[in-house]
Order: sequence, then C-alpha cells, then structure tokens
Amino acid sequence: MQSALSTVARGTAFEQRSLHLLQDCFSMSLRRVGGKSDGGIDLLGWWWLPLSESQSSSSTPSTLSRRRIRVLAQCKAEKKKFSPNYVREMEGVWHMHARSHSPTSPIPELGTVALLLSESTFTTATLTRALGSSVPFLLMHLPPPASLPPASPDLRAENTLGEVGSAFWNSALGGAHGLLRGELDVRWERDSGGGGRPGLWCRDKRVQSWTPDNSLGACADNQFGGVDQ
Repeated sequence: MQSALSTVARGTAFEQRSLHLLQDCFSMSLRRVGGKSDGGIDLLGWWWLPLSESQSSSSTPSTLSRRRIRVLAQCKAEKKKFSPNYVREMEGVWHMHARSHSPTSPIPELGTVALLLSESTFTTATLTRALGSSVPFLLMHLPPPASLPPASPDLRAENTLGEVGSAFWNSALGGAHGLLRGELDVRWERDSGGGGRPGLWCRDKRVQSWTPDNSLGACADNQFGGVDQ
C-alpha cells in the first residue's frame, strides 16, 4: 500500500511540476484533470503562441497577437524508459477528443496538440513512432530534480527552463504544413555555466512566455475574452 501511495504521490508531484514549468516558461495555461475519469488526459488547456494570420506576414513575435492551440497532456513519472505504447495511447485520446470536441467559445483555436511529458528518457522506438505520426506531437523530457545540473544564477524562469532535458516535435506540429506552419523552432540555448535547455524561437527571435492569466487582467480580458477550459 505504501508503495502504491508513493507512486501516486510521485505522479501528482510530477504533474504539478510540469504544469508550473509549462505555464512559467512555455506560454501554456493548463489545469490538472488527473483521476480515474480523466479520459487519458492529465493536463488540459491552451498554448498561446505568436502566430501570424498568413505565412507571408512580415510581423515579428513582439507585434503578433497570441493565438491559441488546445493542449492535451499526459505526464509519466516512471523510472523505466518511455514506451511507444504511450504514443499509441495518446493518438487514440487525440482522435477521440477530435471526434467529440465542438468549440463553443467565440475565440478561435488553431487545433489540438498532443503533449507527452516524461521523467525518464524516450526510447528510439518512441521517438520514431511520435515523429512519424499524423497527430501533432510535442514530447518533453523533464529529468527528476535530483539529476539536474547545478542551477544557473539567472532568474527563476531561466532556472525552470533548465529543468527541460530535451524537447521534440513532429512535422504534423512544427512542419511547414503542420499546426505551427513552420513558424516556430525549438533551439538548444546554452548558458554561461556550460549547461543549456530548449527554448522556443519565432523568426529568429526568442519567444517570451505569456498567458492571459499572467497578463494585466483587463488587457487580457479585453483582447481574448478570458480563457475557457
């Protein structure tokens, strides 16, 4: 019983750590929905990105309005390597959501991304399956805190970014014909201490993290009409 409880506690702690990291550093506003009736989803919400209305736009990330993508996330705090079975499971969850979801908000959404977060590394078979999938996938490896390198003396948000071991997305998400239309890149950012972390870039500019929840309330409400989850 104690082992089962510790496994649940570890999973809950990892979900909370993932949620805060994604909100603080990757422009995602999420909530936990874990439980027996979670439908295979641990975190649900939005990804707010500076995407242009058309690919021919000459706007920069700082002048583009944030547009939202729905996020379906699963968090796996396991010691064994992340199996491709989880990718297949998430593909089923994504398709089930696509069939049952009917947007009711006047705020448009660009689509839905399947996000997989793992404390353990991804196997080659897992990456092969995800990268070849027609479902828009983002995979992030968040190593356990004990295995992280010494923190950089930068700001808290920069230290939080250091908790990302690696990040991968497939062409259905990041490709020219994918959900992001090839406008964003994941780049490895090195710090002065010799470490590094993945960061989001748009048109050779680093994307600053932003969500309506962290904006000045009235401005966010007027621009986006709030966030419905």
